Amino acid sequence: MTEQLPPDPADDPLLDELLAVALEAARRAGALLRDGRPADLGVAATKSSPIDVVTEMDIAAEKLITDHLAEHRPHDGLLGEEGGATEGTSGIRWVVDPLDGTVNYLYGLPTWAVSIAAERDGEALVGVVEVPLRGETFHAVRGRGARLGERPLRCRPAPPLDQALVATGFNYVTTVRAHQAEVAHRLLPLVRDIRRSGSAAVDLADVAAGRLDGYYERGLRPWDRAAGTLIAREAGALTGGRPGGPATDDLTVAAVPGVFEPLQTLLEDFGAWHD
Repeated sequence: MTEQLPPDPADDPLLDELLAVALEAARRAGALLRDGRPADLGVAATKSSPIDVVTEMDIAAEKLITDHLAEHRPHDGLLGEEGGATEGTSGIRWVVDPLDGTVNYLYGLPTWAVSIAAERDGEALVGVVEVPLRGETFHAVRGRGARLGERPLRCRPAPPLDQALVATGFNYVTTVRAHQAEVAHRLLPLVRDIRRSGSAAVDLADVAAGRLDGYYERGLRPWDRAAGTLIAREAGALTGGRPGGPATDDLTVAAVPGVFEPLQTLLEDFGAWHD
């Protein structure tokens, strides 16, 4: 019996279907969040700490997305930030952050996104990051590259590390963020500058778009990074966690080749994955 090769990504109709479903779900959720934000928006719940918030709009956007997925892909599994996990029978699992950058959204700041990925066996096949207040839709399919709208994306050529613009984020648990501040303090003199947007999904997409040379963060969950890391990789960036390992909840690193390696080494030396 001969082994059957997996389909070429360029010819796999499943990937076309998953991308179409993800794009439509992200578009609808983004429109809901953009147009439906109440003037008196308040906190509906908290997560890891009193400053790690959920709004009524996070919940509404996730329901819209899960309803859309249930209609078009009823046998798939789901891992969502607000709604927990459900098992499917198809082998496909959706990883959904309905509103990445909730605190920005709560305060009326523009940097927030809808992040949707479809994965099989833990590997992302399709990723969409919708950034409504920029009017931007980033998307990627494994093996087909990344795009912003219809424009192909390619990350920047690598600068020397001391000329690299690097983004990061901070946890909402006080003890964790205190050590993150120490890591940033040590890293800052070694790079061009450090940015903090408040949305991991947007930062990862901006690495893909050539707006950042690198990004790292401790404490990202799968829904924070699944779509964005695929988009960054498909645009030519390298992604991982600690040296030799994949991105995990302990550490996510994404950067252009030539910046990724020294940045990852410094983060390892600084103990960026632990207190």
